[in-house]
Amino acid sequence: MAKGRLDKVEHRRSPDDYAEIEKKLQLRLLEILIAYHRQQRAAIILLEGWDAAGKGGLIKRLTAEMDPRFLKVVPVAAPDEHERKQHYLTRFWAHLPEKGNWTVFDRSWYGRVAVERVEGFASAEDWGRAYGEINAFESTLVTYGTRIVKLFLHISQDEQDERLIDRLERPWKRWKVTAEDFRNRAQRRAYVDAYEEMFERTDTEHARWHIIGANHKKAARIEGLRIIADALADGVDLTDPPLTVEMKKLAERELGCTLEPAEGG
Repeated sequence: MAKGRLDKVEHRRSPDDYAEIEKKLQLRLLEILIAYHRQQRAAIILLEGWDAAGKGGLIKRLTAEMDPRFLKVVPVAAPDEHERKQHYLTRFWAHLPEKGNWTVFDRSWYGRVAVERVEGFASAEDWGRAYGEINAFESTLVTYGTRIVKLFLHISQDEQDERLIDRLERPWKRWKVTAEDFRNRAQRRAYVDAYEEMFERTDTEHARWHIIGANHKKAARIEGLRIIADALADGVDLTDPPLTVEMKKLAERELGCTLEPAEGG
């Protein structure tokens, strides 16, 4: 049997200078976010992965230095009774970013072809049709000007088990573990099949999948932050806005200060 993408994932070790690298990436991401806000660009950062793979930890590091006015995190749970009566993509439209903003999805519309497929919440006809619907949905967003970065955090079964035990042994972490985690664990093979088909059918030119080996948390965070920064900075002007002659004159008059010569002055 041919190896799938998950079989080929490399789990890198955490770097010795992790804290320094992380801080530099966080400040770089803030710079990119401000550029997006000034230029009225929008972005979606979408995280999928195994239970206990570190999605929350990566999101925490991603947002640590961000301006919260321009970024929103959306944790995605199972659809409620009202949402189950709607098209499955409906509930995500309200959370799409405005121009000048980013939205981070902690799980996403890919539940249609993952958990809903494996658990039988969607028929084979419904989840089979969803690949094309999702590709069209994302293509529409990209055409509108929204950049999409899709990450999948992959951990081994042994690593997942260790993390579940660790959470149960720490009282302040127990809230993270539910019976659903063990139900999903028991169906790992079915989830692998679902994820592999998801990668195969929704890894598009405008919205690529980035699969991160996450057995080592710190290394995964660095790789995730770097992927996001590189993808969102590509082709974007990150130079600081110039001090115009008009603004220089206004500030000097009102503030009684002397500023460096403005560009074009």
